[in-house]
Order: sequence, then C-alpha cells, then structure tokens
Amino acid sequence: MMEKMSEENTEEVTVLEAQIELLQAEVLALRRQQKDDLKDITFDFRGQMQDAMSCMCGQRRGDEKETVLSRLKEVVEELEEDLKLQTQRNGISLNSCTTKTLQSSGRKLVQQLCISGHCSELVFQVEFQLSEVKEGSGCERTISDLNVVMDASDLQNFSSFLSGVEESRDLLLFFSTLRTFSDRCDDRRRTFQHFQEKYPSVVSLPGGCRSEVMILNHPELSGCVLFVHWSVDVSREGGVSPKMELLTKIPERALQLFPSQPVGGAAEAFQSLLRILGPEAAMESVIMAVSLSQDT
Repeated sequence: MMEKMSEENTEEVTVLEAQIELLQAEVLALRRQQKDDLKDITFDFRGQMQDAMSCMCGQRRGDEKETVLSRLKEVVEELEEDLKLQTQRNGISLNSCTTKTLQSSGRKLVQQLCISGHCSELVFQVEFQLSEVKEGSGCERTISDLNVVMDASDLQNFSSFLSGVEESRDLLLFFSTLRTFSDRCDDRRRTFQHFQEKYPSVVSLPGGCRSEVMILNHPELSGCVLFVHWSVDVSREGGVSPKMELLTKIPERALQLFPSQPVGGAAEAFQSLLRILGPEAAMESVIMAVSLSQDT
C-alpha cells in the first residue's frame, strides 16, 4: 500500500513539475513580448513623446521624470485636440487600435494591427499586417493580409467593393469611399425622415429611416401603394452612385390616378421628375399627388 501511494505521489509531482515548466516558459515569452512592445513604442515616437516613453520605461530618473511627464501631458492634450479636428474633418472616429509585433530585427519590423471605429452609424474593423523595411536612410512600408469586417446584412451594395479593397490592400480608398457612402446614406435617412414627419398620413418607413424603401399610400386609397426605392451603389473601384426608382402597386379601380399613361408610365414619369427637379422635389411631387388624391 505504501509503495502504491509513493508511486502516485511521484507521478503527481512529475505532472506538477511539467506544469510549472510550462508556466515559466509562458512567463518568459510574455516578458519578451513586453520588452519588444516597449521598444516598438519608443521607436514609433519622436521628440518629447520619445523622451516621455523612455521615462515611463525606467530609462530616466530623478527630477527629470517630472519635467518629462509634464511635457507628455501637454503633447497628449495636443494630440487629443488634433484627433478631434481630424474626426470632424474626415467624419471617421476611431474607437481602438491594437498592435502586436510579429517580427523585429535591426532591418525589418512586422506588426499586426487591428483598428476599429465608425463613420456615422457604419461600424467597421480593419485588420492588417504592416511591414517596415529600412532602405538606407529611408523606410519602405507595405500592407498585407488586409481584412475588413462590417455588417454585411445592411451593406449588400458594399460587399463587392470590400472584396476589391482586400485584394488591392488600399486602405486610403476604403476610408475615402466609406465616408462618401456614409454621407449618401445619411442624405437618404434625412430625406426619408423629413417626409415621414411632414406627411405622416401618407409616408411610412417599415424598415426605419435608414432603410432603402419609403412607402406612399393613403387610407382612402385602399390597395394603391407606391414604393420609393433609394439604393446607394458602390462599384468595385470605389465609385458611389445613388439610384432611385418608383415602384407601383395599383388595383384596376385606381388606375384613373394616372389617366394619360399606362401603369408602367408612373416609374418613367418619376425618372423624368428626378432629372428635372432632383431627388427631394421629385419625391415631394409624388407625395403631394397621393395626398391630394383624397380630394378627387
């Protein structure tokens, strides 16, 4: 019995020793990663920011720390103000940015970056690898493994463009197109919301003011419904183009609303109004026709 207990204790000690070795190896790896991260931080900054980060990393002592930290506070405040101005200018707000070093040597630095943020109500997350190779006195930067994550259920017209951006690894094109696309979607939202508030008895938005469809009908015109479909198409090259159509659902007894044209002529007439009056005036003309039809 004693021999059996001794063997069990020996096996348990062996298992515990193996676990301790694994934990020690993990701690060592984390310390190395922390050291590399600190090097990356001080490498990326210059001037007062580099001095401050060196201070925080323990490379400076004494009264110099207080002076450096005071300067750091000033720099951070300036950066926050600059970030605020940049957000107001380009309409894109960043929520987080994480960096992980994959390779670091005297000549080459490879980092994995993850950036998340939003443009108006469009939320995005961008992941990519950034490689920096020193060439003489300069530095060559390249992007690889670009992956963009957005809510595809609301962005059917955006998916083809995203695939093209991931292939070309063109981050500037992504952000500039995202801003333009977001602006056009906001134009549609404001217009739909405006008409719903102005003509509540005629205009309805079953999918909300950010949907692509506005429905026009009147309680006294049973079965007669007009659909304004307003999509925002994005080409693979980043071209943004709004597209509006008028679809009809009109029973036989209501065809007298369009006496001079067949039922399909309503959509053609709407396109003519768009060319002549523009989107908002064309839509209001149709809404007014539905509103006034109750008096006929």
